[in-house]
Amino acid sequence: MRALNYLELADRLDRSGIGTSVDHQRAALADTDIEVVTSPWTGGGPASGLRAAATGRGLFADYDIAHCNMIGPGTVAVARHAKREDIPLVLHSHVTAEDFAESFRGSTHLAGPLGRYLRWFYSQADLVLCPSEYTKRTIESYPVGAPIRPISNGVDLDSLVGYEDCRTEYRERFDLDGMVVFAVGNVFERKGLTTFCRLAEATEYEFAWFGPYDTGPQASKTVRKWTTNPPENVTFTGWVEDIRGAFGAGDVYLFPTKAENQGIAVLEAMACRKAVVLRDIPVFEEFYTHGEDCLKCETRAEFRDALDRLAANPDLRERLGENARQTAEKHGLDRVGDELSAVYHDLVGNPTN
Repeated sequence: MRALNYLELADRLDRSGIGTSVDHQRAALADTDIEVVTSPWTGGGPASGLRAAATGRGLFADYDIAHCNMIGPGTVAVARHAKREDIPLVLHSHVTAEDFAESFRGSTHLAGPLGRYLRWFYSQADLVLCPSEYTKRTIESYPVGAPIRPISNGVDLDSLVGYEDCRTEYRERFDLDGMVVFAVGNVFERKGLTTFCRLAEATEYEFAWFGPYDTGPQASKTVRKWTTNPPENVTFTGWVEDIRGAFGAGDVYLFPTKAENQGIAVLEAMACRKAVVLRDIPVFEEFYTHGEDCLKCETRAEFRDALDRLAANPDLRERLGENARQTAEKHGLDRVGDELSAVYHDLVGNPTN
């Protein structure tokens, strides 16, 4: 079977959670019987597709099923082509109105109109995939007139091998010492930026956020405030070329996010046997257990108590980290590949045994 696995604006999303999720899909499918094409256009790009269309060869490449991971005009064009040609269409819900808010300047004001657009957009699909039961409930509430199925974003366990060897280099590079409380990913207020910095102000631990942040006009006031004048014990590293360095340098993964569809970096931290402290939000109920593979908190005081407990009790950090690794292994790419392959075969009408 030939499957389109398409990420519109891929070059701009390569440092995002969406980009990582799509990388996981393609890596997982490499071990199945699915032949993956990544561009819907004849010749590999819109320009070559238009040239092909002008000579009668057609704008779109040949594929048996279309799986799209974004929501823009290129994806709409693919969706319309799929419906015209009776090609099964899978739309992957990486974006909701809820997790779009507080991501960049003006995003909160756009969340309402986005929700109305997503209701129409996802309803075109033969199947909507999403990362969690929480996301399924969220987009069902819009409502969306298509079947919806959760499937984990997964975690690439092999890509993190060797993170321990990066510890000394990255701690020296960013002048980190002692128990390092850290986060990984794009710096957004939705991810809990203010809570992260307020906790740093209230403690003496080293805090480091490994990931890019906006500095241009699209940057929110909150991001500008904290990244230009951070607390003395907070380091914003910007983009790092080897994410293993972040997981090697850090000791306690702190993720006070306000809304999430799953959180790939949480699984990565768990895969690296890190103690994880999470905000107690609905999406994490289905994946993680307080006191077993993480600590969950609701208030800033609870977050501080959790950090103090982990600082005082290295054995607790180790126990949580070992259990977290077992949780991460349940989300390996072999599982993702099996589930995606089954979805494709079922929609094309050639179910796997």
